[in-house]
Amino acid sequence: MSTISEYKHSFPIDSIKKVCKIFEEQLRSQNEPDLALFSIIVGAVENNLTNVKNSDKDVNLATNKFIKMKFPSIEWEEVKSLYERFITLMRAGVDAKLLSGEFATRDLVKRVADVVWNSLTRSYYKDRAHLQSIYSFLTGNKLDCFGVAFAVTAGCQVLGKKDVHLALSEDHAWVVFGKDGKDTAEVTWHGKGNEDKRGRSVGDGVLARSWLYVAGKPVVCTRMMELAALVSSINPTLTPTIDVHEVAQMQHKLLWLLYDNGHLDAYPMALGNLGDLDEYMRISNCPEDTEDSMLIKVGGSNNTKPDSAALYVQAIRSARTHYEDRHVYPYTFQGGYYHRHKMYKEAFNAWACAGDVIRHYNYSRDDEEIYKEFAEIANELIPQLMKAESSGHSARSILKDPECFASLLRFYDGICKWEEGSQTPILHIGWAKPLVSTISKFDAEVRAQVHIICSPDNEEPAEEKKIIDNDNVKKDNDIWNNNSDSAEMSVREQLTAAVNSRPRVTLYSHKMAALKPLLLAERLNTHALQLQLTAQSQLQRPQAPTKRRDDDDHSPAAPTARAKRARRER
Repeated sequence: MSTISEYKHSFPIDSIKKVCKIFEEQLRSQNEPDLALFSIIVGAVENNLTNVKNSDKDVNLATNKFIKMKFPSIEWEEVKSLYERFITLMRAGVDAKLLSGEFATRDLVKRVADVVWNSLTRSYYKDRAHLQSIYSFLTGNKLDCFGVAFAVTAGCQVLGKKDVHLALSEDHAWVVFGKDGKDTAEVTWHGKGNEDKRGRSVGDGVLARSWLYVAGKPVVCTRMMELAALVSSINPTLTPTIDVHEVAQMQHKLLWLLYDNGHLDAYPMALGNLGDLDEYMRISNCPEDTEDSMLIKVGGSNNTKPDSAALYVQAIRSARTHYEDRHVYPYTFQGGYYHRHKMYKEAFNAWACAGDVIRHYNYSRDDEEIYKEFAEIANELIPQLMKAESSGHSARSILKDPECFASLLRFYDGICKWEEGSQTPILHIGWAKPLVSTISKFDAEVRAQVHIICSPDNEEPAEEKKIIDNDNVKKDNDIWNNNSDSAEMSVREQLTAAVNSRPRVTLYSHKMAALKPLLLAERLNTHALQLQLTAQSQLQRPQAPTKRRDDDDHSPAAPTARAKRARRER
């Protein structure tokens, strides 16, 4: 591990360029990064820049989406003092007997978690910004869920246990430890923090098919990926509607630096965050300073960077390659991007893919964040764009496209399947009304073109999903227009080919499968649709299934992102 004195020459840190320089030095080093030191430095910058008391009094916060702040000067003595306090706290709070052996034990991990936990104020800070760093821990005794897990990982590192690493789902964090990282332990809280699970394995959450534990496929970090998690957790918000440009710019530069050196390749959430940030920097109309924009790729240079759309595609590929496609947010990142750019057909497909992922889980109260994500898509974004589209008379309207209808069915089917295995219904009337209203905007002739397959008891994965980007979005050619082939085909063959060219969708939920006759009826019975959608899912759930969804071998987590995805207002 690098020693703190190696970085003394970089102080005072008074610019983004100097922060980037420290990261560049670490990337060149053969030593693993000191998580506590980097968390203190990054936290000091973020917390000083996002302090409303430090904002320019001449700036009208009510009329700006972002503001510029004077970069603080972070002094060496302050950082050194905080760093030494953290080391002293860890060493004084952990019995030396627990440090014996090559690998960490569950008792040691729990003890380090207790040291961090007992140092916090007695309040839980849910959805509070800027509480994820060790700087916040040491200066205010406050940490959020991710911050506790990161501090425990850093604490184990300063105690000499190199086998303890951070594991991240899309809304939670824990640690892995032991030989080959096969053991897992809860070290932090989630939600309101009413239940203390510190020290327990995460196996129960995986077996309960909770999205919170991503089917045992979290991002298990290397040391450099833990540094990437620290950067990805940076929050540039000053108020709920205003960002501090310097914080966003610092995060943007650091993520690109880590990206260029390959440390985001297996990190879907960080790739999605980088995509959002890249778009944000473009629309903020704040060009980057020439002096600060020269980030160096260790071992070479690369001036060609992917745009936001390409980054979202990379996030999806990363989730499929490394995590068996069990992460939802890569698709919602992409769907949000397409929606903002009025590429509605592509957005529908991305949201349908998100539905394909969520159907592998059982809904629970811990899924509040992803529930809000799907609720926003289903009950706000889709109804709004459908209303806008239905007011026009364009021949290329999405309302005349059966592939769009098929994507919507996949999206809703995923939500119904998610509900099916849970003890808490999702599709109350607030969901059912927008859903039925959306479906009713498609004419019968458009709905009839979709080939619907009902397979509520079949847990085989759906046919491979498409990643839609600008280069591969194209509609299938109509078989009837291919005159050269049709001339030599029999009528039966032509009919078969025409049927096979129709959009196909497989419905896995009992609710949506039962709706097939209604969905394809010439005259849509909206009242009957609402009644069936709001029926209690428990009545349709298979009883005590011996094998549901995809009973993968829940082996220990193999190699998301902050524990909480920050929602950026556009």
